[in-house]
Amino acid sequence: MKAVIIEGYGGKEQLQYTDRNMPVLKDNDVLIEIEATSVNPVDWKIREGYLKEKIPYDFPVTLGLDAAGTIKETGKKVQKFQVGDKVFTRPDITRNGTYAEYVAVDEGLVVKKPDNLSMEEAASIPLVGLTAWQCLVDFAGIKEGDKVLVHAGSGGVGSFAIQLAKSFGAWVATTCSTDNVEFVQSLGADKVIDYRSENFSETLQDMDIVFDTLGGDIQQQSYNVLKEKGCLVSIAMPPDQDVAEEYNIKAGYVFLEPDGEQLAKIGEKLENETIRPVVGTVMDLKDIKKAHELSETHHAKGKIVLKVK
Repeated sequence: MKAVIIEGYGGKEQLQYTDRNMPVLKDNDVLIEIEATSVNPVDWKIREGYLKEKIPYDFPVTLGLDAAGTIKETGKKVQKFQVGDKVFTRPDITRNGTYAEYVAVDEGLVVKKPDNLSMEEAASIPLVGLTAWQCLVDFAGIKEGDKVLVHAGSGGVGSFAIQLAKSFGAWVATTCSTDNVEFVQSLGADKVIDYRSENFSETLQDMDIVFDTLGGDIQQQSYNVLKEKGCLVSIAMPPDQDVAEEYNIKAGYVFLEPDGEQLAKIGEKLENETIRPVVGTVMDLKDIKKAHELSETHHAKGKIVLKVK
């Protein structure tokens, strides 16, 4: 099968579109023929070696953490699926990746694709959807009436997080560039802060939740807009617990865990159109270097999707 691999850590020149052996199917696995996958910032962070202490890999590594496609084979203990089912998934990060024509995934991490989504749209969802869910629902305990700030609302995670927060009845503020103001408003953002002309920390106050996707100075300034006993949740860097204690807030870093049950709940919101997928760019798998280059700019709008089939 065709796949994109890296044989060592480094820049985008490490990405090779090449031939690989088919994945080995375990008893509880389904073999998915992938029609579309997507690029997430964590992909190039893995490629660069930023996560090598957290996730030990044996080279060569097939990258990719989102997949949508059709089940071609099932392990002998599989009960939920059959050959021909259209599915989407965020597989286990330590197994075979999804920049490939096929992937083997434990059936517990696989969900039937909502009928109203194309394969490209379905492939854009698992990682960003689960990330937003685990940050806003699991960690922050979002509820109706909460005031939520989502940083970088036009990106893959941000564009999903705005919609997820709105689906729980929250009031949502977000930051973005001038070009994306109308876009994030179309996702339901109640207040949009153009970071080129306005400082969010001078504009907002008494927020219940801040969803930090950027880290650094942005995270530091975020403490100032939270109410006492509010919540700062980050996917960029672990917050300083001494500072959190000083401000009397809950703060934490979330690293996504794959979860089929949560993905099914997200699928329901997509099926009833409470949330819509946001596909910004579609490329072919063999154009993977260009896709990584775009992701590394931090200015991709919505998700970067790769057509495999």
